[in-house]
Amino acid sequence: MTTLALTELTLSHFRSHKLARISCGPLPVAIYGPNGAGKTNILEAVSLFSPGRGMRRASAEDMTRRPEALGWKITGLLQSQDQTHEIEMWSENGNPRSTKADSKPVPQNRLAELSRVLWLIPAMDRLWIEGAEGRRRFLDRMALSFFPNHAEASLTYEKTMRERNKLLKENVRDPMWYGVLETRLAETGAIIHENRVQTLTFLSLAQAEAETPFPTADLELIHAEDAMPAESADLKDAFEASRFRDLAAGRTLVGPHRADLYGVFTAKGVPAKDCSTGEQKALLISLILANARALAAQIGAPPILLLDEVAAHLDADRRAALYSEISALRAQAWMTGTEASLFDSLSTQSVHLEVTENTGISETKVVSQS
Repeated sequence: MTTLALTELTLSHFRSHKLARISCGPLPVAIYGPNGAGKTNILEAVSLFSPGRGMRRASAEDMTRRPEALGWKITGLLQSQDQTHEIEMWSENGNPRSTKADSKPVPQNRLAELSRVLWLIPAMDRLWIEGAEGRRRFLDRMALSFFPNHAEASLTYEKTMRERNKLLKENVRDPMWYGVLETRLAETGAIIHENRVQTLTFLSLAQAEAETPFPTADLELIHAEDAMPAESADLKDAFEASRFRDLAAGRTLVGPHRADLYGVFTAKGVPAKDCSTGEQKALLISLILANARALAAQIGAPPILLLDEVAAHLDADRRAALYSEISALRAQAWMTGTEASLFDSLSTQSVHLEVTENTGISETKVVSQS
C-alpha cells in the first residue's frame, strides 16, 4: 500500500500561528492543548491541501493572523503515490489564495489529483438534523476523494447556475440566452450526480465488508423534485421544461443542487435524524472510516483524516477502536483534544504535539514521536 501524507507543515501568520513548523513524517498526529491555543487552526491549514475553502469555509482574508493582517503562507511536503510534492499556498492583503505545486503555479483544483483529505469537526455534529446543504457538502467531499473531476464539475456547475439564476431574476424569457447555460449545467450536473451515486455504492460495499464496532448506515440520495435524470441529455430537457416555473421562483429548481443525503441506522432501522447525538456522531465516524477503507482499496492509499475534538465525545473503548482502525488503515490522521490522556490508547507509531498560547502567540512543540 502506498502512503498519502503531509510529512512537513509550516504556517506563517496563519490564524493564531505567527510561525509554526511541524515535522511528522507519514505518521498520525495527536495534537493537544487548551481551548483557544490554535489546535483546530492546524487542522484547517491541512484541509487547504485539497480543493475548496477548507473545513471552516473561510475566506482567505479571514485566515490571516490579527492584528498584523499581513497575509499568510502555508507550505508542506505532500507524499503521494510514492512521490513527494512541495505545496505552497499564500494570500496577501486579503486577496484570494494562490497555489504552487513543485514551484509551478497551479489552480487549486489541481490538488484533487495529488491529495485526498476528509474531515470531521464539531460543527458537523448536527449534520443529520439541519439543512440539506451540509449533507451535500459532506457527500461531495467523499465523492471528491474518489473522483478528482468532481471539484471542477462542481465549480463549473455552481458558476453556471448563478448565471442562469441571474437571467431568471431579471425575467429574461428569450430561450437563446438559456441554451448554452443549460447544456453546460446538464453536462456537469450529470457528472456530479454519477459521482455521488458511485460514492454511495463504494461506501455501502466498504461497510458491508468490514467488521467494526461503529454502526453502519444505509444511505440514499434523494431529491426535492422528481427523480434526478441520470443522463445529461435528459437533465438538459428537465432544465428546459422547468424554465417557466423557475422564472416564477427566480431560481433553478431542478438539478443536483437540490439533492439530499438520507441516512438510516442499519441495525435499528431508525432514520439518522432520529438517533441520539452519540449515535449520530458514531455514524459519521463510521462513514469516514468506510470512505478511507474504500479509497485504500481503490487507489492503494487511504485519505488524510482530520478529526477535530472527536476523541472527547467517545468513551475509552470507542477511542481505542478508532485508533485501532486508523492504525490498520495506515492512515495519517490529524486529531485534536484538550488532554494528552485522550491519546493514551493510540498505540500505533505517532507524533504527539502540544499546542500552547504564550503572550497571545500559539506555540507548537513535538512532545514525542514513536
